[in-house]
Amino acid sequence: MRIPVLKTYKLYVNGSFPRSESGRSLPVKAPDGKVLAHICHASRKDLRDAVGAAHKAAGGWSRRTAYNRGQILYRLGEMLEGKGEEFAAAIKSVSGCPIRAARKEVEASVDRLVGYAGWADKYAQVLGCNNPIAGPFYNFTVPEGTGTVAVVCPDEPYLLGLVSLLAPAICGGSAAVVVACEQAALVASLFGEVCATSDVPAGVVNILTGPRADLLPWIAGHREINAIHAANLDEDDARALRMGAAENIKRIEIREVDDAAWYDADGCESPWWIEPFVEMKTIWHPSAT
Repeated sequence: MRIPVLKTYKLYVNGSFPRSESGRSLPVKAPDGKVLAHICHASRKDLRDAVGAAHKAAGGWSRRTAYNRGQILYRLGEMLEGKGEEFAAAIKSVSGCPIRAARKEVEASVDRLVGYAGWADKYAQVLGCNNPIAGPFYNFTVPEGTGTVAVVCPDEPYLLGLVSLLAPAICGGSAAVVVACEQAALVASLFGEVCATSDVPAGVVNILTGPRADLLPWIAGHREINAIHAANLDEDDARALRMGAAENIKRIEIREVDDAAWYDADGCESPWWIEPFVEMKTIWHPSAT
C-alpha cells in the first residue's frame, strides 16, 4: 500500500518561501483527525525576518501611486478568483463545512480585495482635508501608510478573516506581517502562493504560521511594528498585545466581528478600516495671491 506524501507548506517572507528557522512543523488535521498537510512552526527569529522584510518594503510601497496600489489589490483578487476552487476545497477540508459555504467565503474574499482596490485612490478624500486658515497659504492634511502592521488573524473565517484584516492595511500604503492561527494555516499558506504569483512586491505581505500565542508577546514588544490589526481574540491574547504595546506606543485595533458581519461590505469594507493604519501629514503651501 502506497503512503501518500503530504505537502509541508513553508512560510512566506520577502517574496519567497523559507523553511522555519526552528526546523519545526505541525500537522494540519481535518475535523475527523485525518492529517491533511504540515505547516511550519514559525519562531521568534522568523518573526524578526518578516518584520525586517516588511520594514524594508514599506517605504517603496507607500511611495507608489494610490492608483497603482489599487491595481495590485485588484490583481490579487483576480489571482484569488482563479484559484477559487482550490481555496474552497481547502476551507472545506479543514472546517468540515459544506462546499457551498466554502465557495461563499472565497467569493466574499475576492469581493473584499476588489472593494479595497476601489478605495485605494479614494480613501484619502474621505480621511484627508483642506484646512481653513488665515493667511496666503493652503493647508492640506493627507494620510500616509504607518509603516509595518502585524495582522493577527481570527480563528474563523479562515480566508475572509485574513483578507478583511490585511487589505485595509496594505491599501493605505503599509506593509504587513500576517500571523495565522494553526487551523487556518493551510488556507493562509495558500494565500501566500497567491501573493507570490500576483504583482504584490516582495516584503509587502509576509505570512507566518504556527501557534499564535508563541508570537504575540514578541509582536507586541517589537519596536519596528507600528500597528496591530486583530479580530476576535480571547482575553489572554488581547491582554498580551495591549500590555506589550503599552511600552512602545504602537496602535492596536482589536475588532469584535460576528459571523454574519464578515460578509457585510458596509461594515468591513470601509475607509474607517483603513484609518487606524495611516498617519496624517499636514502640508503648507503658499497661495498664488
